[in-house]
Amino acid sequence: MKAASIREIKLELANLGQTELIELLLTLSKFKKDNKELLSYLLYEAADEALYIQNIKVEVDSLFTEINLSNYYFMKKTVRKILRQLKKYIRYSQNKATEAELLLYFCTKLKALNPPINENTVLSNLFIRQKQLAEKAIGTLHEDLQYDFNETLENLNL
Repeated sequence: MKAASIREIKLELANLGQTELIELLLTLSKFKKDNKELLSYLLYEAADEALYIQNIKVEVDSLFTEINLSNYYFMKKTVRKILRQLKKYIRYSQNKATEAELLLYFCTKLKALNPPINENTVLSNLFIRQKQLAEKAIGTLHEDLQYDFNETLENLNL
């Protein structure tokens, strides 16, 4: 089965009634967990971005406390899992300020891990890459926000 283009879907959705749209959205949300999470974000959390960021930070904190620090292999696996989840939340928001803030927070938490991440090449490279992505997101923001985020960024050296 070939998927229709976004333009074709948009035209077809414009022809549907409100109840048909509701049924389509409910069917879509039942199909995959990511669709349901995105729909929940758009309906309930998109209006208050600061609260959304705060909730994500709380979740990241709890995930970082669950990291198995016995060896670097388990640390890498868990850190990658946390990063995958964080990237999904960033995709939902599509806001560069949110992306910058969450990536900086992730880098701060990663840097604070003990044993230190600079003793492991994979973790230090992951840290550097996320820091670069945060810098890129900061570069697209307003100058006042850039200044605030750049102060945080300067404190994140390995």
